Amino acid sequence: MSPAKEIIVINPNSNQHVTDSMNTALNLFRFANGPIIKSVTNLDGPPGIESQQDSDSAAVQVVDIIKRNNIADAFVIACFSDPGIFAAREVTNKPVFGIAESGILTALSLGSSYGILAILNTSVARHLRYIRSLGLEKRLAGDLAIGLSVAELSDEKKTFHRLEEVGKKLRDGSGASVLILGCAGMARYRLGLQESLGIPVVDPSQAAVSMAISAVVLNN
Repeated sequence: MSPAKEIIVINPNSNQHVTDSMNTALNLFRFANGPIIKSVTNLDGPPGIESQQDSDSAAVQVVDIIKRNNIADAFVIACFSDPGIFAAREVTNKPVFGIAESGILTALSLGSSYGILAILNTSVARHLRYIRSLGLEKRLAGDLAIGLSVAELSDEKKTFHRLEEVGKKLRDGSGASVLILGCAGMARYRLGLQESLGIPVVDPSQAAVSMAISAVVLNN
């Protein structure tokens, strides 16, 4: 019997709460005889990826984590900036998925235009640079911040209120037909927000892991 396939999901920041929230959202993909999904925290990373500097420093650490774990069958970089994704694809022949790229591709299959719920205003410019580099900006309806840091996402009442408020702006003001949660730490709010707003809401970590499972299974 061949050993179970393994997918490593990397939280590039050092916030264990973000990893735990994301890991719980990935339980949907843990099934008998399926790939093992292992969530890991970059303990040397910044407490949150809230600036380009945070993203750039975490990128080097993400690549090192992948190098150290190259026996895994696929990797997911669980930060909406996809830090280190291009370098990671140079150091391994295993598939590497970024949650931003995967989340956007999933959203494009669910609606005509997508909106992104960012954490801070400083995140928006970084997202837009990356989206343009992927050539995926044409159907972007908008990218708006909820004005909360990564650490503040653990306040469930406050976070959901802001997600709902900004989500309505993206839906009604910008014309977004699908929303993407712009941080792995928002995973727990997906279903409630989708029910409240009445349009699809994509958790990008789930989107990336779904793609990673397909890649691993199809490669058997």
